[in-house]
Amino acid sequence: MSIRIARLFFLLLPLFAMSVQSQTNPAPRLVAIKAGKLLDPETGKTAVNQIILVEGKRIKEIGGNVAIPAEAKVVDLSNATVLPGLFDAHTHLCMTVIPNRDHGDYFFTTLLDPTGYRAIEGVANGMAMLQSGFTTVRDIGNAGNYADTDLRMAIEDGWVQGPTVVNAGIIIAPYGGQFHLQPEKKDLATPEYLFADSRDEMRKAIRQNLHFGAKFIKIVVDDQQYIYSADDIRFMVAEAHAAGVKLAAHCWTHAGARNAAEAGVDSIEHGFQMTDEDLQLAKKNGVTLVGTEFTEKLSNAAEHKIWVDRLRRAYKIGINMAFGTDVDVAMPGETRGTLAIDYIQSWTEAGVPATDTLRAMTVNAARLLGVDKERGFLKPGMAADIIATPENPTENIQTLKKVSFVMKDGAIIKQ
Repeated sequence: MSIRIARLFFLLLPLFAMSVQSQTNPAPRLVAIKAGKLLDPETGKTAVNQIILVEGKRIKEIGGNVAIPAEAKVVDLSNATVLPGLFDAHTHLCMTVIPNRDHGDYFFTTLLDPTGYRAIEGVANGMAMLQSGFTTVRDIGNAGNYADTDLRMAIEDGWVQGPTVVNAGIIIAPYGGQFHLQPEKKDLATPEYLFADSRDEMRKAIRQNLHFGAKFIKIVVDDQQYIYSADDIRFMVAEAHAAGVKLAAHCWTHAGARNAAEAGVDSIEHGFQMTDEDLQLAKKNGVTLVGTEFTEKLSNAAEHKIWVDRLRRAYKIGINMAFGTDVDVAMPGETRGTLAIDYIQSWTEAGVPATDTLRAMTVNAARLLGVDKERGFLKPGMAADIIATPENPTENIQTLKKVSFVMKDGAIIKQ
């Protein structure tokens, strides 16, 4: 009997494979979106009464006179403003600090939450981000033992819904990373950080991350009394670029940001102690600032004032900026997405015009993440990552908190 069953299985296997293929690769579906207003964040211009024809995962055609095929599903957004999906260039989907459990310290989070659990957190946080209009994120570390790679692959393979993820793998740092360890417990920072102090360790850490699925490299420059020098950082930038990926540098101090700006990293994360001279140097060397300007809800009034002041100065100087949040906490009545979108408050307080805030949330971030050939723009051939808001964000940026429609890779997520 077992032999007969085995023969039957092998006879039916091709038919089964064809069935699975037909289910996983259906004929491209047509969706026609009627956009009352269509906003191009790059130019800040808005066109009226446009049709976006989506075929499968991509935009096929856009215009005022696009013919709608009879078989197309029609989405009527005539009373809304349609624009590209948003980006968060600094997030931690696979880590959630629970205040009454973790004492507000993510060191406890990393000890308590195993990698599998954190991957599941990533699914939930990713879906929350998508619901708030964030269709692409840069997951910038603190994901245990490569939970960020697992999350990215699961989204790409269609097992779960979530934003496009560009992930860092394990953060590279001088000994100790962002923790203070005890001599008898030297391993408590594993696998949260890869300690790299010599050039060989730096090269090996970069290669390990790439081997295990990282799509860019993140380093911590300055959370110990010893920090990476400009030459150290320059070496790691060269190693990352030689492998075809970019490098982001966490900088919490003036000295760290100065070294990163001098080395010409692709992005400085945080940089809240940057002087005007630091910002000028970063601008000169083509560095993008991802400032993570915390709201009062997630910091305090004094700290928030510092963040807003640095953002105001950075905008005045004209350094390229991308929107990033660094949200990693759970709060009652909030999701990861609602906490992230609330950061537009800081940009408003800093006096950044809505058009420039939108560029930071779309085209600037897309270029920083290296996905601008695929995402960040509403053009034929681009991925159909599309959102809609009740009002025009160039006239009222707060309308981004009320995203009413989300499409990701041609699939309607929220309507």
